[in-house]
Amino acid sequence: MTTFVDRVVLHVAGGDGGHGCTSVYREKFKPLGGPDGGNGGHGGDVRLVVDSNVTSLLEYHHGPHRRAGNGRPGEGSHRNGASGADVVLRVPPGTLVATAGGEVLADLVSVGMEAVIARGGHGGLGNAALASPRRKAPGFSLLGEPGESRDVVLELKSVADVALVGFPSAGKSSLVAAMSAARPKIADYPFTTLVPNLGVVTAGDTVFTVADVPGLIPGASEGKGLGLEFLRHVERCSVLVHVLDCATLEPARDPVSDLDAIEHELAQYGGTSGDLADRPRLVVLNKVDVPEARDLADLVTPILEERGLRVLEVSAVAHEGLRALGFAMAELVRAARAAAPVDEAPRVVLTPTAVDDAGFTVVREEDSEGVRYRVRGERPLRWVRQTDFSNDEAVGYLADRLARLGVEDRLLELGAVAGATVLIGSEDDAVVFDWEPTITAGTPLTGPRGSDDRLYS
Repeated sequence: MTTFVDRVVLHVAGGDGGHGCTSVYREKFKPLGGPDGGNGGHGGDVRLVVDSNVTSLLEYHHGPHRRAGNGRPGEGSHRNGASGADVVLRVPPGTLVATAGGEVLADLVSVGMEAVIARGGHGGLGNAALASPRRKAPGFSLLGEPGESRDVVLELKSVADVALVGFPSAGKSSLVAAMSAARPKIADYPFTTLVPNLGVVTAGDTVFTVADVPGLIPGASEGKGLGLEFLRHVERCSVLVHVLDCATLEPARDPVSDLDAIEHELAQYGGTSGDLADRPRLVVLNKVDVPEARDLADLVTPILEERGLRVLEVSAVAHEGLRALGFAMAELVRAARAAAPVDEAPRVVLTPTAVDDAGFTVVREEDSEGVRYRVRGERPLRWVRQTDFSNDEAVGYLADRLARLGVEDRLLELGAVAGATVLIGSEDDAVVFDWEPTITAGTPLTGPRGSDDRLYS
């Protein structure tokens, strides 16, 4: 059974924020010493971190559900709750992170890179933090915000300079073993290689990595054989080397038709890293230690060179032609590295909020069921999630926050009247209100929180 996994679906969830505490300090002869409820702790994040010691996504294949720790609730005497523990998931270099719909979230190619894929919820404020000159003793606190939940797809794409591609049993693993210290499994039956093998090759002063991509067959780009599982490992390689078997005994097979078949699959696959047709190529005619194979190699070499391809005859078993092959690979690798953009030092990009950004939008929606008004925005939605609707004072505080933000003014501009349906949130996660504008938007409340007539309608 193979122990290599290069694509998994992760179900991740950030930790929930802890609830704020509603508490009043009490001691002898001082029963109402003021609010002292602490804040809830923030929920933990789920983070991916690139680790060079990790080579597969197998761990997440067996355990795809990961959840960060929840924040602890606040307590009296101004004791804040502890934040939840982060969950750190270590992944190999070359891991691509995307949503189930294909949107790329992060491309983790270098050791030490990290990305947060599920954020924890904010902790709720305790009543001590909500106190103000106008609200000296709040009888409520804010709830912790739920953590972010999502499904993400992790795809491992080998980070190598050179990709060896070809039919099964063409001798790719033998070449890697002969040119590097790697020791892949080698046998005389198809699909011996079930995982991409990486080897480090030195040619002169150039050191580069070579990836042995498991054997491809016609139809690989459509999922036949091991194709789709491993074609993605070709994407990050800057040089492609076709390894053609000159000693095959299979009928209707020859080096030229093998080359055409593999090129067709590469063109059909495409990939997310651009057209593979633009990558520099070498053609290796392997197994020339066999007399008949050498004759065939001499026959097809002019045909391939007429196509503008550089052709080398080698024998992985006899170690013939490997030195010339190593230097030919190194030449193309150096050229690819020179043409690659220079990595700049990471810069912090500050994107200030636009001066006219209100932080929310209100949209008038009309259908067969009538007219309604939908409020969208990070802050309104977070405030709603943190409101305890069983506490009238907390509901009044929410109404005042929305009024200060300008939501009521916008509703009036759009023609909303008493009793209008107002939704805060998206279509599948909205809180519904019957709007009762008994107080002019922007006018401060004259009574204590919770005394607004809207609370009793």
